[in-house]
Formats: sequence, C-alpha cells, structure tokens
Amino acid sequence: MEQGFLIVSVFDENISQPINNAVVKVSGENYEQSFSTNESGKTQSIELQAPLKIYSLTPQSQVRPYSVYDIEVSSPGFTTTIINGVKVFPEETSLQNVFLTANRNRQSDNENKVINLPPHTLWETTVEALDEQDDNKKTDVENRVHHEVFIPEYVIVHDGVPSNSNARQYYVNFIDYIKNVASNEVYSTWPRESLKANIYAMISFTLNRIYTEWYKSRGYNFTVTSSPSYDQTYVNNGTIFKSIADIVDEIFNYYIKNPNQNFPFLAQYNDGIKVNNPGWLSQWGSKSLADQGYTSLEILRYYYDNQLKLVAADEIIGLPTSFPGYNLVQGSCGEPVQKIQIMLNTISGNYPAIPKIIPTDGRFLENTTKSVKTFQQVFNLPVTGFVDFATWYQISYIFIAVNKMLRNN
Repeated sequence: MEQGFLIVSVFDENISQPINNAVVKVSGENYEQSFSTNESGKTQSIELQAPLKIYSLTPQSQVRPYSVYDIEVSSPGFTTTIINGVKVFPEETSLQNVFLTANRNRQSDNENKVINLPPHTLWETTVEALDEQDDNKKTDVENRVHHEVFIPEYVIVHDGVPSNSNARQYYVNFIDYIKNVASNEVYSTWPRESLKANIYAMISFTLNRIYTEWYKSRGYNFTVTSSPSYDQTYVNNGTIFKSIADIVDEIFNYYIKNPNQNFPFLAQYNDGIKVNNPGWLSQWGSKSLADQGYTSLEILRYYYDNQLKLVAADEIIGLPTSFPGYNLVQGSCGEPVQKIQIMLNTISGNYPAIPKIIPTDGRFLENTTKSVKTFQQVFNLPVTGFVDFATWYQISYIFIAVNKMLRNN
C-alpha cells in the first residue's frame, strides 16, 4: 500500500460560509479517526492508505486503483451529512467539499443526509439506453446563437439523460464543473501533459455545447447533461483531485479550434480500451503518448487534426476585472494590486484566517504577500505568495460569491 491524502472543507449550504469546529469522521480501509475543521472550514491534510500507483497507470480490471473512504460530518445546528465513496489515489490529494443544511426541525435531529458517490468512470462504466444515439454528439453550428466564444459564469447540469424530465438540475460554476468532470473521467495520477490534453478536450466540448446552444435549441432549459453517453460525467458532491484542480485553474479559458473554423472543436473522447471510436481522443492512449514525451497539444493533434490550435476565449463572464497579463509579486504596485487588496479584505470577512491588508494603497508589500499566501492555502492553490492567472481568477470568483452572500443577508 502507498499513501494518499484527503482534505475536507465544510460549508453552510445556505450561504456557502465555512463552518469552524465541525467534526469530520473518516472511516474505511481498516481506518477510523475524527478531525475538526479550522476557521476556514478545513481539516488538516489527512494521510490515508491507497493502492500502489501502478494500478492507475495501466489499463486493468483486477485491482481498484484507489481506496474508498466514508466521511461523516456534524456540527451543532446542522443535519449530519454522510458521504460514502470518497476516492483517494496514491501520492494525490483528494479535496472533498461538504455542505451542511441548517437543522430547523428538532424532530429531525437524528436524521442524516446520505450521499453515495459512484465509482470512477474509468473503473466502472455505466451503460445507459440512448434515445438519440445517432444524433447525441453531432455539432450544430449553422443554428448557433452566440458569435463570440466566452467562458460562462456557470453551466446548468441536467443530472441524467435529456429525456428524464424528473432529473435534478444544478447551477455549477464553469471552473468547478470542469474540475469535477476531469476528476471523474481520468485518473489524477497520470502524467501532467496527458491530463492537460484531456482537460482541453473537456473544456472545448463544453464550450461547443454553449456556443451552439445545443440543448436550448432543442427546447431544453439546461446546458449539458451529467450522462457520458450524451456529454461528460458530472458527479454532484464528487471528490476533486488537487493535481487536476491546479491544471484547470491554469488553463480553463483555453479551448481547441480548427484553423478554418471560428468555434470550439467538439472534442469527443473515450477510454480507448472498452470503446475506441476513430477520430476521438483515447484517454489511455493519451497517457501512453505522454509517457513517450508528447506535449498536450501534440497529443490533441495526434488524435484530432494536426492543424489544431489552442485559443483563449474572448471573455470570462461574471468576474469584476480581467487579469492584467502579468504576475503581481512583492514590489509590484498600481491599480491591479489595489483591486486584489480590496477583494482579499472583503473575502477575509467570511474567511477570517486571511489577514486584512491595511492600507489598501496598491503597494504589494509583505502584508499583501501574507494575505495572498493564506488565501492560496485556504483555497488549495499552490502557495507562492504572488498573484498569477489562477490566483487572480480564484480571488475574483470568491469575491463575487462573498458579495452575493452579503447582499442576501
């Protein structure tokens, strides 16, 4: 056995505010131990047993390549939530968010909310009946509504096949959606260039659905489904893996494009073992190519078209201001620094571990570095102390979320 790691973050479901001193019991694999969350709603990094890494690096069906743990989260005034099936890979950090519901009914004190997470898609594929099998993944560009490619603030995920009118629908932040899909479609232990190639494909597929208004043009009120037979695997409350999250934060605004087309490429993919469609990216094949030294773009061109390009989206919707185009580091100064300082101070009202910056004068001094480092630690970013592209947009996203909470209170 090897070691993996788990960090659990606990929030109030109604206002997405972190819950301090929640009790998190982790059990499974002959293990049981309880932990408390800190003022940012997070547990410590919990070291757990996981299978040998080799099992996730080779197509095989004999040994499940990850361990499975159950977590039980409780806090006074909230309904206890149990999540079964949290995945832990060797040498990887699993990030599990838990949203507790305020318990306003004393008679339900003994009732628990139970969430059962499914197996990883590569480990166990669910075969679904298709009503539109011949039509479900075609590109419809002629009837497009949008004329520019943009990153939306959120997508509406229909949790089932399109014809299931009873399926729940979730409004999911675009970046969080891609992190969730990637964490459920590929193994986080794979080489970085393989993960990047797959994530580019997932972003492009999603943006093609948005650009063409694929489902809205057919009378549906959602963006994508959670069904891999129609779109990509999305698991509500699913475990996210930090190595995947870090890549998504870096590249979420890039998509694949053919040189003679002005819309995102409908980047279809399959596992390459059970299903291997011509012209689709092979997930296991991408891992093999990355082992041979191929870059992510070379992998994409190998499977799709050797003239493919990676292009940045025209706009990122829902954020207050765009990345200035350069990293903010200690010694930087000016309006971009001041914007970051103001946003961090607002965020610190809900995340008190983040120290306030006084004054917010646009000078990137030691106090700003300390605040940035704490923010990065709280939100599972690489702790560098400088504001790069990923940190800028995470600060912007959390700032918007906190502002919405303040307006609703």
